[in-house]
Amino acid sequence: MPRRLVLLGSDEIALPAFAAARALPDTEVVAVYSQPDRPAGRGQEVRPNPVAAWARAEGLTLLQPEKLEAADAAHLVSLRADLGVVMAYGQLLKEDFLAAPRLGFVNFHGSLLPELRGATPVEGALALSLAETGVSMQQVVRKLDAGPIHAVARTKIQPGEGRAALRARLGVIAGELATAALPAVLAATSVAVSQDEAKVTYARRLTRADAPLDFRQPADILRQRILSVEGWPGSTFDHRAALIKVGAATVEEAAAVTAPGTIVAADRLGVRIACGQGVLVVTQLQRPGGKMLPAGEFLAGYPLAVGEVLASAEMPAFVSDRPFPRAPKA
Repeated sequence: MPRRLVLLGSDEIALPAFAAARALPDTEVVAVYSQPDRPAGRGQEVRPNPVAAWARAEGLTLLQPEKLEAADAAHLVSLRADLGVVMAYGQLLKEDFLAAPRLGFVNFHGSLLPELRGATPVEGALALSLAETGVSMQQVVRKLDAGPIHAVARTKIQPGEGRAALRARLGVIAGELATAALPAVLAATSVAVSQDEAKVTYARRLTRADAPLDFRQPADILRQRILSVEGWPGSTFDHRAALIKVGAATVEEAAAVTAPGTIVAADRLGVRIACGQGVLVVTQLQRPGGKMLPAGEFLAGYPLAVGEVLASAEMPAFVSDRPFPRAPKA
């Protein structure tokens, strides 16, 4: 008799793990839980998220509750699931829901737990300039990302690797880990190992307040920040009345010769900005209402003068060794 799986996810990063779980021999996906279809894009057209779109395309039973309630737990009991598989779902699972599958739930998390529990482990790893990250497959408990670990896959973070590229790689790694480690969980032979609570760190959800850059910081920290928040909220600086978006940057190791935020050169090679340590060389920029352009093309239509001093803004940390206060979604 096939083992019965339920899958819970909403983000594209989960698709390789879900496809791998579905492809396991002698298994059947009896339901996919995902976030409701929501307005997206400039036209605010209501669209399914990537997991919901995949489930529909594959002809799988798709359930999209706005919030999991007691009735959803009762329905899950009726599905007689053996195991739930979670990745980037977007809701916390309550006790009645966790207890419904025979073997509970496993979650694929994009960090080497106990490091970087929470909503943004990929972004946190990049912001911290970690040399290594990976995917942890953990048993789900009520406490956020705190369950014992069944299996881990590690990977080196590549120089200059940004959020989109790293997320894509971790998705593939999660798929490989699912193929390798889920059979033992389904056979009830996997031995999960408790996390070391002394080594826990937390990565909070990002907000628009994470976009402004602080040129008082070292240039290499700014480069990693730019890589970690690429896409949304992105990285920005104020220039007179305009908010300029930074698409890419490199670092020059140079002794500080002027105040942080000072534009020391601006040409086709980039906009060179003095920082607290070193120089940030911004190579792609975008003006309000415009497109992201290489520095030379940007400067042809929007000059930045050498000697101008760009304002710095505080950059709130999004990794801590203590849980962050719960904040409203941005």
